[in-house]
Amino acid sequence: MKVTKDAARSARQLLRLSHKDGTLDDDRIKEITTKVSEAKPRGYLAILQEFGRLVRLDVEQRQAVIETAAELGAQAGNAVIEDLRRKYGNTLSAEFKVNPDLLGGMRVKVGSDVWDGSVKARLTELKNKL
Repeated sequence: MKVTKDAARSARQLLRLSHKDGTLDDDRIKEITTKVSEAKPRGYLAILQEFGRLVRLDVEQRQAVIETAAELGAQAGNAVIEDLRRKYGNTLSAEFKVNPDLLGGMRVKVGSDVWDGSVKARLTELKNKL
């Protein structure tokens, strides 16, 4: 379903309304979706679809997924989280995953930003250059 400019604008306004003290409020999101569903304004399905997409993107922007080849120590993990919070704000939450396929190094994903410092990525880059 293609989202019209009006639906996208309405969804952005709803997203702004769903924030409380700079973070998304689950109760406000539920209330907004309920009211829009009940009122059924013109193009409400497209509005709700775009609103859901914007909420998902906002949530992903506040979550970091940190993949390492081996278990990361508590001190090193805290240092990584601290650096990410300086860049993305204190509301950032982090999830650590062990991925032996990386061979070594680390891959960090925050929203649509990805930093890949893994050995696997470097080997793939070298392979592509040759």
